[in-house]
Amino acid sequence: MDLPVRLRPVSDDDDLDMFRRFCVEPGLIGLDWRGFQDAQGVARRFAEDGFLGERDGRLVVDAGGRRAGFVSYTEGLYAGRGPYFEIGIALLPDFRGRGLGWRAQAMLCDYLFALSPVQRIQAGTHAENIAEQRSLVKAGFQLEGVVRACEFRDGAWRDGYLYSRLRTDPAPEV
Repeated sequence: MDLPVRLRPVSDDDDLDMFRRFCVEPGLIGLDWRGFQDAQGVARRFAEDGFLGERDGRLVVDAGGRRAGFVSYTEGLYAGRGPYFEIGIALLPDFRGRGLGWRAQAMLCDYLFALSPVQRIQAGTHAENIAEQRSLVKAGFQLEGVVRACEFRDGAWRDGYLYSRLRTDPAPEV
């Protein structure tokens, strides 16, 4: 049975504790581990704007009433004229592989398209992250191509895959 999925604002200390875990537990975020991060930065950001900035932010992924992870968005600008958002997702291990990720990412796209004039939302992933590639396609994204040597990870420069969903692309049924 599919768990009901919803996105919600960050709201309490338990949410902040989850974010802190992603900062200090290397295995929790998988391939996206970039080294230890300032775990106290989570509380500072929450105090600043509740993780709901105009140009970037995070929402909690709620699955069946349980905190499953978070989605994020960051604004970018092509050629100084074309605004877009880049999105990401991090799910706790117990919630991976259950069909939550693609639904959460599709919901985030719907949210961003409804509240901003952007034409494009993009997402990058690792070449070896087959599950996320499938998730992005289910969420209505199309593969644009390989971004060569875009990420320094685990002692080497690595390629990534870039996906996008345009406002005019059909939205999947969530």
